Amino acid sequence: MSSPHELLLYTTLGCSLCEKAKLEIWPLLEQFGLRLREVDIADDDNLFERFSLLIPVVGLGDPEDTYAWPFQQSQLQAWLAKRIG
Repeated sequence: MSSPHELLLYTTLGCSLCEKAKLEIWPLLEQFGLRLREVDIADDDNLFERFSLLIPVVGLGDPEDTYAWPFQQSQLQAWLAKRIG
């Protein structure tokens, strides 16, 4: 489980879409007081099964509450604002 100050990015090696997602994520980290923690789904069978076709996926620690690509910065900002305030 993550701390409330972490934004999890479910990713894996060679995920080019994940690099694009980071460009949308980075500007929001300071705004919401978050740090980014990348989670490689290849290291966990359950995460791989759940997210392999969806990555990049972001979350705040609740596996039932995640946000999958594609998203723009404004969309991710609204998603975070509902959860963090």
